[in-house]
Amino acid sequence: MTNMAKLNNSLKYLLLKPKQINSLFTANLSSFKLPEINFNPKNYKTLDLDKIRTIQGKHLSPCLNYLYQNPPILVQGKRQYVWDQKGRQYLDMFGGIVTTSVGHCHDRLVTAITEQANKLWHTSSLYLYDEIHKYVSELVTKFPSPLNNVFLCNSGSEANEFAVLLARLYTGSHEMISLRNCYHGCSPNTMALGGIGTWKYPIPLMPGVQHTTCPDPYRGRFGGSKCRDSLVQTNRTCDCSSGKCQASEMYLQDLDEVLATAVPKGGVAGFIIESITGVGGFVQFPFDYVKKAYSKIKQHGGLFISDEVQTGFGRTGSHYWGFEAHGIVPDIVTMAKGIGNGFPLAAVVTSQEIAQSIKKALFFNTFGGNPLACRVGSEIISIIDDENLQENSKIQGEKLIKGLALLRDKYPNVIGDVRGKGLMIGVELIKNKDTKEPISGKGFAQILEDFKDNGVLVGKGGPLANVIRLTPPMCLSSEDIDVALQVSDHVFANYKHLD
Repeated sequence: MTNMAKLNNSLKYLLLKPKQINSLFTANLSSFKLPEINFNPKNYKTLDLDKIRTIQGKHLSPCLNYLYQNPPILVQGKRQYVWDQKGRQYLDMFGGIVTTSVGHCHDRLVTAITEQANKLWHTSSLYLYDEIHKYVSELVTKFPSPLNNVFLCNSGSEANEFAVLLARLYTGSHEMISLRNCYHGCSPNTMALGGIGTWKYPIPLMPGVQHTTCPDPYRGRFGGSKCRDSLVQTNRTCDCSSGKCQASEMYLQDLDEVLATAVPKGGVAGFIIESITGVGGFVQFPFDYVKKAYSKIKQHGGLFISDEVQTGFGRTGSHYWGFEAHGIVPDIVTMAKGIGNGFPLAAVVTSQEIAQSIKKALFFNTFGGNPLACRVGSEIISIIDDENLQENSKIQGEKLIKGLALLRDKYPNVIGDVRGKGLMIGVELIKNKDTKEPISGKGFAQILEDFKDNGVLVGKGGPLANVIRLTPPMCLSSEDIDVALQVSDHVFANYKHLD
């Protein structure tokens, strides 16, 4: 039996009708059994939920919110699973917001952190130590020439701020361009780059940022069933032919207008773009959009910045970095999240020539590149390679997205679109397949709750807050996907729209 035949055979249960699904699975919490692993979680005594809610309300910033009406208290994790205070096991299909790349509490990472913590934790980059030099030497091997110079910091927001600073210093221009519907951080400066209103405060933001239309083949003005680099296309038709995407050309016209009317004649500092949008709902762009946008920005003297905070380190399966799938070599690449598997670590990689621009004044990051973070980063690179996690992302991602596409066809007035690559997949929920009216907030909350109650944790995103985000640890197994798809089928079969 071929691999494709095996895959199709394993997804047969998704072809059952909703009534048949209800007869297969009952509503009790033991209906869906997760794969067994050689691990026995410990018993932990936690604060009770009411006490936690009280502390949260009084002493934690109100910007910190949890997803669920009845949230579990997570106490332990192992690989792609987490456990709550009652000993219940969950399949983590969100990975700490696209962060847990190699798995929770990976044995090799635990060992590396323990050894390094007993050796040298922090001193600052004013002193010489092996860990930072070993790490950057390993990291740059993952990049094409001339990307060989690294600045280490602690978060994606920091990395993107530094990248914009470099672009402005190097080009001597000030104007930056980003996409509507994009997200590049929530610091005051990266907030200006973002194109989602719910992530902006009513205060003056960093000047010199222009936004161009997000080229969304599903919800945008242009695009259809032949437009994106995915195993699953949108369900609306288009007139694009093989090798020529008309939607891409239409969206590029908007970029041309921005370059002609909103930036000075002297040029632009840069264009920052995610390879697949993250917080924006995992939108995949039409064929050749990024490649042609790159050329236009270069013609205007700007630098091209690829934000790989969510798409990097093999998550998309086909490539180690998302930009590689677009056929370009950016001038600057930013990364965070999966780089540290939950440890505070981020980086900016660029060329030696561009990096020299930072010497025009003094710049420093106290914690960036500390020995402990660098040891973690080195071990993660090795684990991804040794365990073939990029390839696993590709294989498991193909199975997952094909299964979800079957569910889209099965529940057309609940699931509007399925998109993504590797283990970075979005499921856009709607109320009406013809109007694409998004699911209500109450409805989405109920679906999140139902997934959780059936042992699967998923994420939320999109400018309309209607996209399920699936970004599990890259060690996810085929058996895990079977469970995730069965739970998905059960949840959607039982869902009734809430206004």
